[in-house]
Amino acid sequence: MTRSSDLYDVERDAVVLRVHVQPGAGRSAVVGRHGDSLKLRVAAPPVDGRANAAATALIADALGVKERDVELVSGERSRLKRFRVAGIDVDDVDARLRQALAEADSRVGEPRHRPV
Repeated sequence: MTRSSDLYDVERDAVVLRVHVQPGAGRSAVVGRHGDSLKLRVAAPPVDGRANAAATALIADALGVKERDVELVSGERSRLKRFRVAGIDVDDVDARLRQALAEADSRVGEPRHRPV
């Protein structure tokens, strides 16, 4: 079983997720771990906050929350970021992160571009 509790901190009313973002990728996806951070690739470039917005949307989708419940709290101009996620139980965060990491592991070795 993959441990995911080292990827976030629990606050009073939210979870703060540590994220490593790689902007300008071919497609947006959760790709695994980067140390004690969740690694994301986003297709958006790091211009005018577009990569941050894409990362916010990807986190919301992976955790099953609304985008308005995901807030960038640090790392606006860095690849290493922290996002506060409200409106989700810690057990749900753990289960959804385990699922996202398992799906990322299952994609390892797949070609980036599938034949048409």
